Amino acid sequence: MSWLSNILFWLPKKETDGSYSPSGLALKLATVKKSDYNQVEFQDVYTEGRLKVLMICTEEKNMVMKNGKVFSTGNHPVEMIVPMLHLRNAGFEIDIITPTGKPVQIEMWAMPPEDEAVKSLYQNYKDKFEHPGSVTEFVKHSMIDNSDYVAVFLPGGHGAMLGLPENPEVGKIIRWSHQQGMHMLAICHGPAALLAANIDTEDDDFIYNGYKMNAFPDAVDKQTPSIGYMPGHMPWKIGEALSSVGITTINRKIKGDCHIDRKLISGDSPLAANEFGKLSAKALLAEINKQ
Repeated sequence: MSWLSNILFWLPKKETDGSYSPSGLALKLATVKKSDYNQVEFQDVYTEGRLKVLMICTEEKNMVMKNGKVFSTGNHPVEMIVPMLHLRNAGFEIDIITPTGKPVQIEMWAMPPEDEAVKSLYQNYKDKFEHPGSVTEFVKHSMIDNSDYVAVFLPGGHGAMLGLPENPEVGKIIRWSHQQGMHMLAICHGPAALLAANIDTEDDDFIYNGYKMNAFPDAVDKQTPSIGYMPGHMPWKIGEALSSVGITTINRKIKGDCHIDRKLISGDSPLAANEFGKLSAKALLAEINKQ
């Protein structure tokens, strides 16, 4: 490898729209050709076809870093699709919404090229990814008692930090799901959307105040620009923001750890996606079979 190629291997890649995707080095270190998804046979699979999971995704891809450069992001395909595979195998349909109904933005540079299960589900849901429902319409028409939804799923990817944490209607959905006793499933940077539950509410206490969870650590986000994963440092820190509303992130590294605190199920990174999906599916099955 020439000195120029070596330098380019470390630098974020500039896309045609002026944004930056991860460097060759970052892709080698932080993405996989095949996820660790393994299909499991769940006991008492749900077969009635009515109960669903609501997945709230980002419709924004451009994160402006502190230095003004733009990171090309979105929802991470492994953190989104691997849990979806487990939820589907457990018998639950998944409805997809974005704030205004614009297409889901996906970090396609992280799509595992040799993972047939992930790629197959992506193709099966491609139309829903491109034509999701909207948060606005969901708030108007679907926030009812005794709904068909059993959980809300907040997939990761740095794009989860864009447009969701400051959206008051996302906050309404999160508070409604909590009041209805639903499970909340959040992985990696997905927990950023929980911050919306603190907007436009008369409650003195944040609904997840005192909870513990796994999330992507601020310390690791601080290091990723050094390998060209992002073109600069992030505009704000998810761990600090969660801490400010009373959530404790219990991990300092990414090891694939998951955590359950009451009905909040969390995972730290793409490494956790498989176990997170299994834990989520089992928890939902246990809840409905208990009823």
